[in-house]
Amino acid sequence: MTEFALAVIGGGPGGYTAAVRAAQQGKRVCLIEADRLGGTCLHRGCIPTKTWHSTAKFLRQLDQAVSHGIQLGSRAFDFVTAAQRKDAVVAQLHGGLRQLMKSYGIEVFRGRATIEQPGLIAFRRPGLVGRLQARRIVLATGARPVRPAGWPVDGKNILTSDEILGIQGLPSSLLVIGGGYIGCELAAIFAAFGSQVTLVEQQPTLLGNSDREAVVLLIKALQSQGVTIHVGTAIEQLAVVDGRVEAQLAGKGTIEIDKALVAVGRIPNSDGLGLKELGVELDSGAVVVDEGMRTSVEGVFAIGDLTGGPQLAHVAAYQAGVAVANALGGNEQVDYSVVPSTVFTLPELAQVGLTEETCLARKLAVDIGRFSYRSNGKALADGHAEGFVKLLADKSDGRLLGATVVGEQASNLVAEMALALGHGLTAADVGRLIHAHPTLTEMVKEAAEDITGLALHRPPARQK
Repeated sequence: MTEFALAVIGGGPGGYTAAVRAAQQGKRVCLIEADRLGGTCLHRGCIPTKTWHSTAKFLRQLDQAVSHGIQLGSRAFDFVTAAQRKDAVVAQLHGGLRQLMKSYGIEVFRGRATIEQPGLIAFRRPGLVGRLQARRIVLATGARPVRPAGWPVDGKNILTSDEILGIQGLPSSLLVIGGGYIGCELAAIFAAFGSQVTLVEQQPTLLGNSDREAVVLLIKALQSQGVTIHVGTAIEQLAVVDGRVEAQLAGKGTIEIDKALVAVGRIPNSDGLGLKELGVELDSGAVVVDEGMRTSVEGVFAIGDLTGGPQLAHVAAYQAGVAVANALGGNEQVDYSVVPSTVFTLPELAQVGLTEETCLARKLAVDIGRFSYRSNGKALADGHAEGFVKLLADKSDGRLLGATVVGEQASNLVAEMALALGHGLTAADVGRLIHAHPTLTEMVKEAAEDITGLALHRPPARQK
């Protein structure tokens, strides 16, 4: 029977990163994937949604054509072509991943894996059962959308994020249930495509873990794009009647829509792996791990959404490095103090470190620096005057604690702030750094200088 130094179960961003990291150390590695390399992120998450986000952004930019002196005449949007483009991007990246595995000599097995006993893994697909041995195992099976009991989620009329990214026709109207990042992103995308979108969130606000000031701006932006938003509102009943969806909103009557998207969370894929029988500790289906990504069973590690932590592809990839290092004899620990994240709406919302609300809750004394897109030359030149950069610094020593950006290219701007936080830089350090002109990055410098009272493009009366 074939024996590997490391077996990875699950081929998403965390799983394939783990496989590559071990192969880079000269180890014999295999990866077992039940579906396709790339996992949810590549096929039913990050990449297809961001490809559609690019299309939605392009459509919104066309709205400004007249202000540039461009007369477009009649416009038409072909959803089928946009869907084909999305699929082509996914296919290209999938092919690249397959070649990457080959280039590192990583053996890929397709099938559903079960750990039958320590070091022994069986994998099954129709017509085949295989077994292999591995000295160490990394679990990276991800998560799946929640399907609330009592709701007829049929994948045709009432869909999860898995199904909506594969639909062949543009819905005339769409109800999005859930105001987290998945719901907000898809609400913005389909509104740009031309669907009449209603977004319903049971909690008092959208994006509950995000900076409140930024969320207020984002809500106004979504509403200006035609999205109807109901917060603090529960769905009392959801049904399919004559091929249409009827939803009863608590205290707000019943609405009828073409399709409904259920985006109310994700649950770990821990079933069927043999974990309970093996003695792996679980908590509400999530695999319990220590700071080194070790499970309760010697030689078995777990990473990504399976562990119930931050459900971000880049966090899973980071955890993979820690898990592999420890599987090969190291003693590394994870550090989540600097984890950038982005909500790909229109505009984008990105943050890293602490929010203003978190600082208040922890009773941390902070100085806050802000700078508006409306005061930045490049933002105005590009026609993107909506948004701001916000930096939080420890009042005692000026060390940066957190940052939020809402606006054009927020996903890229947050990287500089993540680097600054990761290296313990102060607002003064960032303010002294020369930033190219004219660029959006100058807003980071100005926000940092706003903390120290030196912001160049703010009136003296508004300086700290």
